[in-house]
Amino acid sequence: MRARDLLADFPTVTLDTSVLDAARLLADQDLPGLIVVDPDGLPLSILAGTQVLALAVPGYCQDDPALARVVDEAHADAFLRDVADRTVRQALPPTPRELPVTDPDATVLEIAALMARTHSPLVAVVDQGRLLGAVTLQALMDGVLAS
Repeated sequence: MRARDLLADFPTVTLDTSVLDAARLLADQDLPGLIVVDPDGLPLSILAGTQVLALAVPGYCQDDPALARVVDEAHADAFLRDVADRTVRQALPPTPRELPVTDPDATVLEIAALMARTHSPLVAVVDQGRLLGAVTLQALMDGVLAS
């Protein structure tokens, strides 16, 4: 089984997409992450849902989870709205990591190794300078376990 067999169309965002729009896209389509593309439509990064949360959750709550418990429910439910004016660029790690990108001929083991190495729930698939889509962790597991 190859990447082309597990490939699915996948939504993309740009560096200037608002974090709130990215969060809505993640939630509306039940996605593990998003592909961040450059002006030519090629992958720049993968924005995992956890990176959106890391930007949205106040630092004091990340540092001391007990403090998150003392925030009243009304404010706790609204924490994502506080990032409405922030962009995807701000949600990405400051130091670029290895980009989880492969070609359509990659085997499932190659894809799995790339996901594990980059801690990414999806891998972008590029062929001849064009983004074809992505292989998600779910599709990879489904494909491997069905074999």
